[in-house]
Amino acid sequence: MKNIRNFCIIAHIDHGKSTLADRLLERTKTISAKDLQEQVLDDMEIERERGITIKSHAIQMNYSYNGNDYILNLIDTPGHVDFSYEVSRSIAACEGALLIVDATQGIQAQTISNLYLAIGNDLEIIPVLNKMDMPTAMPEDVKDQIIELIGCDRDDIVEASGKTGFGVDNILKNIIDIVPPPKGVPDAPLQALIFDSVFNSYRGIIAYFKIINGVLRKNDFVKFVNTNKEYYADEIGILKLNKKASNILKTGDVGYIISGIKTSKEVKVGDTITHVEKPCEKAIDGFEEVKPMVFAGVYPIDSEDYEELRFSIEKLQLNDASLTFEPESSVALGFGFRCGFLGLLHMEIIQERLDREFGMNVITTVPNVSYKVHNNSGDVIEVHNPAGLPDIKFIKSITEPYIKAQIITKSEYFGPIINLCLEKRGELTNQVYLTSERVEMSFEMPLGEIVFDFYDKLKSISKGYASFDYYQTEYRPAKLVRLDILLNGEHVDALSTLIHFDNAYRFGKRICEKLKDLIPRQQFDIAIQAAIGAKIISRQTVKAVRKDVTAKCYGGDISRKRKLLEKQKKGKKRMKQVGNVSVPQKAFLAVLKLD
Repeated sequence: MKNIRNFCIIAHIDHGKSTLADRLLERTKTISAKDLQEQVLDDMEIERERGITIKSHAIQMNYSYNGNDYILNLIDTPGHVDFSYEVSRSIAACEGALLIVDATQGIQAQTISNLYLAIGNDLEIIPVLNKMDMPTAMPEDVKDQIIELIGCDRDDIVEASGKTGFGVDNILKNIIDIVPPPKGVPDAPLQALIFDSVFNSYRGIIAYFKIINGVLRKNDFVKFVNTNKEYYADEIGILKLNKKASNILKTGDVGYIISGIKTSKEVKVGDTITHVEKPCEKAIDGFEEVKPMVFAGVYPIDSEDYEELRFSIEKLQLNDASLTFEPESSVALGFGFRCGFLGLLHMEIIQERLDREFGMNVITTVPNVSYKVHNNSGDVIEVHNPAGLPDIKFIKSITEPYIKAQIITKSEYFGPIINLCLEKRGELTNQVYLTSERVEMSFEMPLGEIVFDFYDKLKSISKGYASFDYYQTEYRPAKLVRLDILLNGEHVDALSTLIHFDNAYRFGKRICEKLKDLIPRQQFDIAIQAAIGAKIISRQTVKAVRKDVTAKCYGGDISRKRKLLEKQKKGKKRMKQVGNVSVPQKAFLAVLKLD
């Protein structure tokens, strides 16, 4: 056990985490030259294209140092705020962490929040200054920021470059010297922490775990504590670039277990594995059910593809247990699913994976968050979409989720960012100047305000320099109303939104104007209305396409023309009763991108 080192990498998006991991694998000869490609651990096409890690990976390296052979387990973590629960479980499975900071950009919001998670788990932190080969690197300034953040000595910071491989030997040396070996009792009952799971179409769900106490052997009868399911360990082993089966895994080891599990709900990240006959006294702390924060309806563009979409989402859920879905129907869009996502990036990735991996073309309705409705009889109902909101007369109060947001930016963008956050009903709670040029701001704001277009606006205001991180704190009372869109008096349920009363009038007016441009003209007038309850707050009319029925009257009495016009008017009225308005696809997409 004393020669095992378990460590993870903490970094903001695009600070060179995956590239540095490549160099570590290369230096420890874990990967042969012919297998070497950039971002080895990012095996999804989207991950490579966007340069982000979506799924955490684990890999074992062997390294000789001072005549001893060491086993180094790298437990990679996703970088984005949406996957922070996965990050917390990966961190819980480690004894040390590499804190990677980009020498050209300095410390960013995500780095800080993941660092606090690591410090909370008593991990040894090894600060690494990456991208030292870049001409725009500012090593001294960034070192000052790191020292201020974690209070280390200047000499403790390892200078490195993932691209050239400079400093990689120093990193490996520090991992062995600084990161402590795992602590655990080999004779105690088995207690192993699941930090990730993947789906294999031949073997079922494969769970990745780290053994905290005890020993696991092949064919042992084990139990997953939180789901209360029991299985035989058909195959266990260690995680090299490909899985390598073994007969026994001991305390401190990181490995995988295959036991023929077919549904992702049975394996939960953060769960504890123990023996059925001699179970551990209590499960490992920190397990929580992953709760979706953003909800949106996902509908097939062609209603005949409904069953295919169900099959695709079920398949996707096996790979991504944090995706939740339930069937729902809409008058305008037909049958579809109400899906729950961890955040906006998660929603975007699921949409893209449906398109790429399954060839499914889908429409997503306006994303919203879950609200708690307190009704007059004292019950609390969770509402995920506007259609589920009871009538106003039955509602006592509505509470909405609030978040604590942390934004780090250049001080020149301080004013515009504060304006943006105040617009989104945010409150500035704290501001700290990290250096004379960089400021960290803390806000409290409703989650519902940031799921729309907040991140895009923040990036464009700050010319891409602001970094953003958030976590949910509590539910607070809010004056929310349901804004309905009516076409000729008919509700279009897919365009309904739950919105704060102060923003409802402005938003309703903008939707009506946008729809007027997008809905094609028909043979009759189309009234587009925005309504709150029974009160119409905005109206636009798409004028009818008219034939000039008076063209043949080249003179004579006005009453002749009037008679023809009246006749036409009756025809239009009759047509309006039987004609129905079709809303084009681009109208739904336009509402999502309202600016």
